[in-house]
Amino acid sequence: MARIPLFTNDDDPAMKPLVEKIRSGRRNTVNNLYRTLLHSPPVTEAWFQQLNAVRFGTQLPGRLRELVIMRVAYLNDAKYQLRQHIPSLALADNVTLEECHALADWRPSKFFDDKERATLAYVDEVTKNFSVPDAVFATLRKHYTDRQIVELTVLIATYTMHGHVLRALDIDLEKVHQQYTGG
Repeated sequence: MARIPLFTNDDDPAMKPLVEKIRSGRRNTVNNLYRTLLHSPPVTEAWFQQLNAVRFGTQLPGRLRELVIMRVAYLNDAKYQLRQHIPSLALADNVTLEECHALADWRPSKFFDDKERATLAYVDEVTKNFSVPDAVFATLRKHYTDRQIVELTVLIATYTMHGHVLRALDIDLEKVHQQYTGG
C-alpha cells in the first residue's frame, strides 16, 4: 500500500496547468506516480521534463530505450515500471513479450543482437556497480557516438532513480495495469 496518499485536487487553480501538462504528455492520464509527485510541484515539473528528455529527446531508438528501461526495472525489482512498460509500451516499440521476459536474464537468451548485448551489459554495470569495467565500455563504444553514450547513461540513471522512488514510496500500480506480474 502506498506510503503517501495520492494527490487528488486536480481542480486547484495553482495546480491545473501542471496537471494538464502531465495529462497531455501521458496518454490523457495522471498515473499514480505523478499523483504522488504532485505533492511537490517543483519536483513534479523537473521529473516530467527529465523523463520526456530521456525518452523522447535523444538519438536512441525506441526499442533500445524500452530494453534499457525494462532491464533496469528487473535489476531494481521495480514491478510498477515493468507493469507500465509491459506489454503496451514495449510492444509499441517493437519489443516482443518473449524479449520482455528474457530481459530478466538476458545473457543466455537468443533474442538480442551484439549492439543490444553490449547495451545490456552496460546497463547491468551502471545499475549494479555504478562503475563500468573498461572492457564493457570498449564494447559499448563500438556501437554508439559520444552523445548516444551520454544519453544512454542518463537514461539508465534516470530509470534507476525512477524505480527507487516507486519502491521507497510503495506506489500502487493503477488497476488497469495489474494483469501483468512480471517475467
